[in-house]
Amino acid sequence: MSEVSWQPLHGVSVVSIAVNLPGPAAAARFIELGACVVKVEPPSGDLLAWAVPTYYAELVAGQEVLILDLKSDAGRRELEILLADADLLLTSHRTSALERLGLGWAAVHARHPRLSQVAIVGHRAPRDDVPGHDLTYQADLGLLTPPVPPLVPLADLSGAERAVSAGLAALVRRASTGEASYVQVPLDEAAAVMAGPLRHGMSGPGTLLGGAVPGYGLYRSSDGWLAVAALEPHFLRRLTEALGVTGTADELAAAFATRTSAQWQQWAADHDIPIVAVR
Repeated sequence: MSEVSWQPLHGVSVVSIAVNLPGPAAAARFIELGACVVKVEPPSGDLLAWAVPTYYAELVAGQEVLILDLKSDAGRRELEILLADADLLLTSHRTSALERLGLGWAAVHARHPRLSQVAIVGHRAPRDDVPGHDLTYQADLGLLTPPVPPLVPLADLSGAERAVSAGLAALVRRASTGEASYVQVPLDEAAAVMAGPLRHGMSGPGTLLGGAVPGYGLYRSSDGWLAVAALEPHFLRRLTEALGVTGTADELAAAFATRTSAQWQQWAADHDIPIVAVR
């Protein structure tokens, strides 16, 4: 069965009031799984739409986008109509902000007992009102190399996937017990999971994935760089035999400097070795 036709969440309704990146990324994944998603944005819109309109358009594809002022009585009434028929509420506000909007879990659960909530927060309660962003979560975990900012907001995106997992778990729990759930998804914890290889010495300078193994690393070609990932013994043996070297870093560097990245990538494909030109 193709992924396009596999829609296990067909019939599931998700209402998202989560803006910026983690919420929209999670909502997009719910769409991929077949759910119906209504995205509620404030009158000012989603900052992501202003900052990166192409990415915003990609993430909201297939969703119904409504503009509601949740600080007004009319806006909250319209939201309540949506929540009455929804299975999941996805939020990314600080807890105190949700309380001010009348959307704290206790109040929402009292009005909509079948509705589960997945709350994306920066930190787990009682620190769920402490401000933060992907950059600060990564900084706190030692994932940055100043002055270069991270290429990928991994806390936001891994948090989005964890939010989807939490939503799926809430749906399973309701199906088996009839009870709705409230689940916090802290982005700092999502980042901490992503930092596991660094914390355990698997990645970072001089480690298994950071240069200690000559067959796994970055090498200059005659016109750029190559990502060489001959980590497993059979790949490394195939690489060294094909090149006629013993496999030291100096030998590999000298060999890879003799051809272009495109030539090496084709050579690697012919020899079934994981080598790719760095874009």
